[in-house]
This record gives sequence, C-alpha cells and structure tokens, in this order.
Amino acid sequence: MKKVERLLAEKLLKISAIILQVDNPFTWASGWNSPIYTDNRKTLSYPEIRSFIKVELTRLIMESFKEVDVIAGVATGAIAQGALVADLMGVPYVYVRSTPKDHGLENLIEGNIVPGQKVVVIEDLVSTGKSSLKAVEAIRSAGGEVAGMVSLFNYGFPVAEENFRRAGVKLYSLSNYNAMIEAALATNYIQESDVDTLKEWRQDPANWTPAKK
Repeated sequence: MKKVERLLAEKLLKISAIILQVDNPFTWASGWNSPIYTDNRKTLSYPEIRSFIKVELTRLIMESFKEVDVIAGVATGAIAQGALVADLMGVPYVYVRSTPKDHGLENLIEGNIVPGQKVVVIEDLVSTGKSSLKAVEAIRSAGGEVAGMVSLFNYGFPVAEENFRRAGVKLYSLSNYNAMIEAALATNYIQESDVDTLKEWRQDPANWTPAKK
C-alpha cells in the first residue's frame, strides 16, 4: 500500500498543483530559479482531493498532538484548508494574515484566541519557513500556545529545518519533496536523469542556476 505522502504527491502532480520544469525553470518572487512551482490552492477545485487532504490533515493532527483547542490557518493558501479541518474536528478556527488589516480594528489574527489555548497551525506549503513562523509569532503574541504546525507539502530545505528548530516549533507534513520525486518518476513525469538536478536544487535553492544545454 502506498503511503499518504506518495499518494498526495501523485494527486498534486496530476492536477498541476505541482509543476516540474527541469529544463525551463520558473523564477520565484524571491528571485530564485526553481525547477518546481507549487500552488496547492488548486486542490480546492477537486472535491475528492480536497476531502482526502482534509481527512489526512485531521488524522495527522490527532496523531501528533495530545490537545488541540484551536486550529489556525495561514493566509492565504491555508485559510480554506484550516477551516475544513477545524470543522471536521469541531474546534474553534482563526486565520493569520501576512500583514495587519489596513482599516477597522487592523487585525492580524481573524477570530478569537484565548490566552493559554493550544493552537495547531495549518500551512499549505513550507519553503524557508519564514512566513509560516511569522504566523506562529502572531499567535504567541496573542497569548496562544503553539503546539506545532502541519502542512500539505514541505520542500525540506535545510534552512527551513533550522528555522523551525530555532523557533521551537514541531512541523509535520502530509507530503514532501522526496515523495514527490518518487511519484514523478513512477508516473513518467520526469526521467531518471532529472533526479540529480532536482536534488541539487533543493540543497541550495538560493544559489542554484539551471545547467545550460
């Protein structure tokens, strides 16, 4: 039986939530060259996949954390996924903006957190971890106790592992970069010759440059 991480990777590739272009890399907003582009928002348009993710995120949370008072989604990619999980678990839900609202109460967190509540944060994608950990900071500033974070997909960058370690945040992911490579190979999305390039990029994405043909 295939593991969840491999199953989800196959589903993400199938609906082009993950796109691989080893020979024609993307340019990220950060300026990095990248052979991969990920947009997990696309999963919301596929009821079967959306339900699969909701159930598996809930399972992962219940297996990983003893007590959960609140689910928090990180804007914008995890707002919907977080709400679906909170509804299934029957617990309160909030979401964390990347920046405070520029009018009204200027909220950074939408919803209510009571100081001392144990919060599990849901993220759709973890790259360096910086934006994800900003949400953790906001929750802690509001008095919430962050039990940990779960994500749909994790690139597994060494810098992210270090950032989460320093922040004292446990991270669990449904799928990851290695599982994605396995799924892409098995479905002939990529060739064996592409694997070294994909692994090389993941080790130092900020300085990676595509090989000239």
